Amino acid sequence: MLIRTFGSAVYGVSAVTITIEVNAIPGNGIGYYLVGLPDNAVKESQQRIESAIKYNNYKLPRQKIIVNMAPADIRKEGSAYDLPLAIGYMAATDQINNEKTGRYIIMGELALDGTLKAIKGALPIAIQARKENFDGFILPKENAREAAIVNNLKVYGAEHLSEVVDFFNGDESRLKQFEVDTRKEFEDSQATIIDDFADVRGQENIKRALEIAAAGGHNAILIGPPGAGKTMLAKRLPSILPPLTLQEALETTKIHSVAGKLGKNASLLYLRPFRSPHHTISDVALVGGGNNPQPGEISLAHNGVLFLDELPEFKRAVLEVMRQPLEERKVTISRAKFSIEFPASFMLVASMNPCPCGYFNHPEKECVCGQQVVQRYLSKISGPLLDRIDIHIEVTPVNFDQLTDTRKSEKSELIRNRVVFAREAQSRRYEGKEGVYSNAQMSSTMAREYCQLNNVSQNLLKTAMNKMQLSARAYDRILKVARTISDLAGTEEIKIEHLAEAIQYRSLDRETWSGV
Repeated sequence: MLIRTFGSAVYGVSAVTITIEVNAIPGNGIGYYLVGLPDNAVKESQQRIESAIKYNNYKLPRQKIIVNMAPADIRKEGSAYDLPLAIGYMAATDQINNEKTGRYIIMGELALDGTLKAIKGALPIAIQARKENFDGFILPKENAREAAIVNNLKVYGAEHLSEVVDFFNGDESRLKQFEVDTRKEFEDSQATIIDDFADVRGQENIKRALEIAAAGGHNAILIGPPGAGKTMLAKRLPSILPPLTLQEALETTKIHSVAGKLGKNASLLYLRPFRSPHHTISDVALVGGGNNPQPGEISLAHNGVLFLDELPEFKRAVLEVMRQPLEERKVTISRAKFSIEFPASFMLVASMNPCPCGYFNHPEKECVCGQQVVQRYLSKISGPLLDRIDIHIEVTPVNFDQLTDTRKSEKSELIRNRVVFAREAQSRRYEGKEGVYSNAQMSSTMAREYCQLNNVSQNLLKTAMNKMQLSARAYDRILKVARTISDLAGTEEIKIEHLAEAIQYRSLDRETWSGV
């Protein structure tokens, strides 16, 4: 008997439906033949399926079984096809009523006793299942809440093969349908703040700079001696970013689902991601890729913050691969037969010591590094990468009086309100501009349209450009930061004080940091 079941393959952040045809041919020899470009993990499913079927006292008829996974030109990878293959096998051998097997997407990895294990990419698979009008999606219980984010699709979480078999044989009570009120859960979680700027003593000028970065979506780098609070400040940046919109939350959750980073019984991600990879990371792990392309850290930071601590310690080749994603806000992974695109719209926040000993330009401690050593240390970060970082912030140590001050610092909630106010102004300004939601995303043409300066401001910027020998890209970055500062001030005009503040956030372009 020829039976069809349906699974799904995840490519990038999207899914492709896979048709699994199982034909049991009695009286024509014995054997199990799996075709359709399966990888080794899919081929090994035969042993897991046979063990699960025998362990639960189902039959293993001695006949020829041919399984085809279509489309045959797409490589099928991973163990998540165990369950649809097993259901197809049992339906083809008359152990399951086949009336409903073709109306559901079925995915799950089988243990040898028939227990179901979690899979990756449940959310994009569910989205594709709804798009193709399947009745429902049957998958391991651990992934059911994640898939149930998708409305107008019945999602059933199963813990064991026997539950799925009974479901198709008419006992629908064996499987629990999962439902998630996505909007209610999303709205209830919006006020959550974990790391608060109120915990940080002093550093008011640094908080101001990070507020500007958050308001315009600007990349930032913190330069200062060890123990000055660079990491502590950076970790609190997500707390002042605008709350995720529902669409942003879905985009972010899809990426984490594909990468298998959601965890058990997870649903929608409600907080902006904060990714902080170690400096030993490879370029593939950072931007994504591999034989079966997976999203890298910059895609996992989509709609959030990518924090690179001790920036000069990263391999130069690793840092250079970020240059294109920082501009285009996406990563394209190309292979001979296909190309996959991962979104990568993130805020880059980096921190670094000013020199190997950490005390160059320190107000009190003396630097023991020579001038050439400082220059060599700073040259680990290329000029093109620094050009793409809008805001350079000098972090100075906090003195004893500030550390012991009992007065409460400003809470992240209050700073976030000002950031949201500035983002709303940008949203109105760029309405109708596809892919532009903040000042940092403006093109050069848009920067000249929306960041016009009067004659006095033009002269100030010209002087700064000549003295600091800034590039054309740095010119655009200064205009964008000045635009954000004026948005925080609630004015449409970029005033000279806004421009002056934006210029001062180019520390690494000054001669004192050049080692010359």
